[in-house]
Amino acid sequence: GTITEGTANFLRACVLARKNILITGGTGSGKTTTLNVLSNFISGEERIITIEDSAELQLTQEHLVRLETRPANIEGKGAYTIRELVKNALRMRPDRLIVGEVRGPEALDMLQAMNTGHDGSLSTLHANTPSDSMTRLETMVLMAVEMPIRAIREQIISAVDLVVQISRRADGRRRVTHVSEVFGMDEDTDKIITEDIFRLYEDEKGVGELRHTGYIPRFAEELITKNLLGVEVFTG
Repeated sequence: GTITEGTANFLRACVLARKNILITGGTGSGKTTTLNVLSNFISGEERIITIEDSAELQLTQEHLVRLETRPANIEGKGAYTIRELVKNALRMRPDRLIVGEVRGPEALDMLQAMNTGHDGSLSTLHANTPSDSMTRLETMVLMAVEMPIRAIREQIISAVDLVVQISRRADGRRRVTHVSEVFGMDEDTDKIITEDIFRLYEDEKGVGELRHTGYIPRFAEELITKNLLGVEVFTG
């Protein structure tokens, strides 16, 4: 009940088409589990580099390099942060970059990687809605460098294609609540616009299903042309 077959097929097609995807949600909502599942759709011929605080991802591909952070020793030396690992990973010729969780200034390096040819990158972050995740990304980039907000937003829009929002419901079930495209910037407010492709429609009792909203993402034609997806996902 976490996701529907149609939505799962859409996400699989997005991974195969090398779209940059952020998986967002609260603590214990199932972000890392979802990232694990999506990572398994990556071709075994691609070189994947994963960057994590502690190794939680369980990828089975052959060309896989795992990087893990390390705290400082008793003398305060020898630490490796996620930011340093992201920078180092870019020198290792990855086809895909998977960051277990973005929670600080490494957001800037990840966005720059996504914008410089590392398509198909995946990561998770804490946020309650897709629009909240854009605000969190802006804040984390500002931890790394002082930049005009508009410039940061333009980087986010060109880097991130899709946001998958997952939530832990009151009864303990984990449900995908939104699959949204990062569309562009509002001309009046300069805020990032996220358009829901699939959304969980629930009644007062929490009963409902994940359905297509009627919005067709801009890259839908690409997915259909490459035979990654049937048109019935959007029409059925």
